[in-house]
Amino acid sequence: MDIKTIEGDLQARELRFAVLAARFNDFIVDQLVRGAVDSLRRHGATDKQIEIVRAPGAFELPLVARKLALTKRYDAIIALGAVIKGATAHFDFVAGECAGGLARVAHDTGIPVAFGVLTTDTIEQAVERAGTKAGNKGADAAVTAIELANLLRRIGQ
Repeated sequence: MDIKTIEGDLQARELRFAVLAARFNDFIVDQLVRGAVDSLRRHGATDKQIEIVRAPGAFELPLVARKLALTKRYDAIIALGAVIKGATAHFDFVAGECAGGLARVAHDTGIPVAFGVLTTDTIEQAVERAGTKAGNKGADAAVTAIELANLLRRIGQ
């Protein structure tokens, strides 16, 4: 069979990224940022290709992501945050609005928004996903951003 396959690769050398990070739960989010930046560098990005943008919390990420996407300065946005379940329904509202809002930004603007927002039941689960037992979800989101940005470039050519 000779079927054409279009895929994104993991070369970040020609791409620009916004690493959008929530300040709330920064003891977790800072680890996600480190993982994302390290992953971008390992895939060929220089510090000049990366900008870190801070938002107050996960709920605010979609609004800031939309503004960043509309500038057309970035090939991808990596959204990072940590929403940890508490005793109230607050978690459900914040996590749901954050996830849905970021998906809408990507859909509406055509700029990839990689979802690196942890939504966990406990602080321990968040710590595990920010660089210990379960890897670093910030690094994973960066790899997704690289691949998706390259895929969309290839589709557009």
